[in-house]
Amino acid sequence: YVCSTWGNNHFKTFDGDIYQFPGICEYNFASDCRESYKEFSVHIQRGLNSNNHPEIQYILITIKDFTVYLRPKVAVVDGRIVKTPYYSSGVLIESNDIYTKVYAKLGLVLIWNQEDALMVELDSKFNNYTCGLCGDYNGIPIYNEFINEVASYNSITYGNLQKISKPNTKCEDPDESQALPSCNNHRHECESLLTSSAFADCRLRLNLEMYIQACMQDKCACKGKEDSFCLCSTISEYSRQCSHAGGRPGEWRAQHFC
Repeated sequence: YVCSTWGNNHFKTFDGDIYQFPGICEYNFASDCRESYKEFSVHIQRGLNSNNHPEIQYILITIKDFTVYLRPKVAVVDGRIVKTPYYSSGVLIESNDIYTKVYAKLGLVLIWNQEDALMVELDSKFNNYTCGLCGDYNGIPIYNEFINEVASYNSITYGNLQKISKPNTKCEDPDESQALPSCNNHRHECESLLTSSAFADCRLRLNLEMYIQACMQDKCACKGKEDSFCLCSTISEYSRQCSHAGGRPGEWRAQHFC
């Protein structure tokens, strides 16, 4: 069971919902939310990079009493910079030029591409126990994230509820009344990219429509700029999720594409 975030502020919960949330504060991405004792928490903060694209600036992981702070190419454990691979108290941190990975014995794997994409996989013993942008991991999409006994939320209200309040930090909440634009004019292009023969093995493993929608949102947000971020981030995520689900995506990158 995997929760991920990528590209133009897309999130996919443990239960398989995909939504967009453009916040730039620090948020609870996924945490153990049993009242008595929290085994782990993962916080993230996004910002805009020099090309004006959203990317993850840092990740803060707490495992029992152990804290790991990740920035691109830097890992800090309990306040000091460490060389990777690093192992201590049931936590292994590995990194190379492309990915940083954290494995925790209690049942958590975290993979970050040091830019926009983060994936967290949790042991099923945390079913029903998590909270944050990744949702409650109860196996039912929508329920308790966007609909509960009392109210139904849109994704921006839901995202804003996950903010970590920190004294002295100022960051604006995204406006909850902002509707996402309809991006239907990009449907054809996104559909043909995601159904290319390279992804034949992925089709039955993933919910294709969700990725088509995410790709359409990317194209809209980039307002016609054809840089690789707008085009490739959702396709890369589709490819990663396909491999994760046991599929074998073919070679879809080309010399002049992504």
